[in-house]
Amino acid sequence: MPNRLAHETSPYLLQHADNPVDWWPWSAEAFEEARRRDVPVLLSVGYSSCHWCHVMAHESFEDDTTAALVNDNFVAVKVDREERPDVDAVYMEAVQAATGHGGWPMTVFLTPDAAPFYFGTYFPPEPRHGMPSFPEVLEGVRAAWADRRGEVDEVADRIVKDLAGRSLAYGGDGVPGEEELAGALLALTREYDATRGGFGGAPKFPPSMALEFLLRHHARTGSEGALQMAADTCEAMARGGIYDQLGGGFARYAVDRAWVVPHFEKMLYDNALLCRVYAHLWKATGSDLARRVALETADFMVRELRTPEGGFASALDADSDDGSGRHVEGAYYVWTPAQLTEVLGAEDAALAAAHYGVTEDGTFEHGSSVLQLPQEAGPADAGRIASIAARLLAAREERERPGRDDKVVAAWNGLAIAALAETGALFDRPDLVERATEAADLLVRVHMDESARLTRTSKDGRAGTNAGVLEDYADVAEGFLALAAVTGEGAWLEFAGFLLDLVLDRFTAEGGALYDTAHDAETLIRRPQDPTDNATPSGWTAAAGALLSYAAHTGSEAHRAAAEGALGVVKALGPRAPRFIGWGLAVAEALLDGPREIAVVGDPADPAFRELRRTALAATTPGAVIATGVPDSEEFPLLKDRPLVAGSAAAYVCRHFTCDAPVTDPAELRRKL
Repeated sequence: MPNRLAHETSPYLLQHADNPVDWWPWSAEAFEEARRRDVPVLLSVGYSSCHWCHVMAHESFEDDTTAALVNDNFVAVKVDREERPDVDAVYMEAVQAATGHGGWPMTVFLTPDAAPFYFGTYFPPEPRHGMPSFPEVLEGVRAAWADRRGEVDEVADRIVKDLAGRSLAYGGDGVPGEEELAGALLALTREYDATRGGFGGAPKFPPSMALEFLLRHHARTGSEGALQMAADTCEAMARGGIYDQLGGGFARYAVDRAWVVPHFEKMLYDNALLCRVYAHLWKATGSDLARRVALETADFMVRELRTPEGGFASALDADSDDGSGRHVEGAYYVWTPAQLTEVLGAEDAALAAAHYGVTEDGTFEHGSSVLQLPQEAGPADAGRIASIAARLLAAREERERPGRDDKVVAAWNGLAIAALAETGALFDRPDLVERATEAADLLVRVHMDESARLTRTSKDGRAGTNAGVLEDYADVAEGFLALAAVTGEGAWLEFAGFLLDLVLDRFTAEGGALYDTAHDAETLIRRPQDPTDNATPSGWTAAAGALLSYAAHTGSEAHRAAAEGALGVVKALGPRAPRFIGWGLAVAEALLDGPREIAVVGDPADPAFRELRRTALAATTPGAVIATGVPDSEEFPLLKDRPLVAGSAAAYVCRHFTCDAPVTDPAELRRKL
């Protein structure tokens, strides 16, 4: 019989609806039930494309004996971290503080007052590698609760007090300047892997936000070292196994330092961020590789992640059926020499193996290889390689596809809107701009209420029940601002303003700091507040960026002051931990450059107007905002009092609404930018 999760919309929760564990969703009723029974709460947090979440579910949550132990002694609560990032953040902070590491599935035992007292991540079904088994953990917690309640309560009280004392006071100390940004670049240089690209060792995650900082720093200062680190890292990732050489798109991370073997799940947010990075790299270098990867990644998002309602699904699983009935990580993506021969024949298989790095020993498990691209095909082989790739992709389509998490997350769709809009505009792909517009329409129609408050997720066109968090407001505003620049439709600027006004009203603290949840959000044991980047820009720094852009569009001093106040944390953390506040550093680069405001006026049907607009969009100027349309258009404040020049289309480059003389020649505009 299905448990209570059968009534949820989250694909992750629905995956557990038929477990023998009597799961509850996160709710006041669950904690009231724990109080009534006088038992602890078992909190299990994960997400649908998490490999080890699936493993623990199969090993423990689908096991009748383990489920009985859970049901008899605990109230079990299952949370989708992508739906409730606030719950995840609060308890992950506790896990990391107690154990020194974190990850998913996250397993936390709580009192009925939601205070944590015992922590872990994945637990195996039997003791393994020094880890206790999950049944041993359950029995140990049960015994402690029954026999040593005073100790449990003392530990829980101490942890809650410790977490409550961690509120951040960053902000109000001034904005980062040349010294801090130079220090951040130096720190990144020290951590840079000059041989393989990227930063640090294994596992290696795409450093999307740090790459954006490096590109903007190069654009502002001309630093060749910054550009070289960005370009080499992008090339290493694009040629490695972390990038899908047949279908486009990036996996979540590589388990090795050389980007060879990925953790095969594909996330919307990674691909949105990297699509934009590669498009911006192309603007800086004109690289054919950057252009190809940006477009292939955009096409991957549209082909694989777009939902029938026009939004973008969250993720593709790492696992799929390997043909034997077993769900295996990477089964959809990897190849053996024998499989190549079966699809291509011996002669083309030999060329494919050499081209994609497929060996008899393999680069992954059981003699299989992840496809890589050590170098581009030579002119003599280019046609054959294109045919080989098409045939391999068609053969791969016959395999069982990885599962897809179909929920639409507001923040991640905002990132996708920005990426698709910019990529479509840069590479003359109006279809991508149209897909971005459709996703934005969905967010307005389904995720925003009449007062512009956001819902975090939707599925099948139906809004979920969880309130949007700071990153939702910030990233959706970022997407709307990018769409306004590309389409010339001022409604998107207006929608962004609604969202950012709510950021000012509901998420701000004293001194420029920001909270991840609104003032009137559900009260947790701690109000989450984290300015550091994880796999996506933090809500804090994303808000700073969107506030700064909106201020540049409108001249609003309130929004600019809020952006500057939020950037105090970048001044504090940038030189010490640049990898973890890359988006804040990128925003700081825009602030130091102005950011510049570019107004292009003229008849949208005029080829001269379109060429000036294209030149403005292709500029590398950090964080520049762009408004295009007829002179004195009421949709964009930047267009007010910006006349044509001798009846011709013109471009104005401004800072703080003070403009240089207008230009009509695209080459002159390019020099100004």
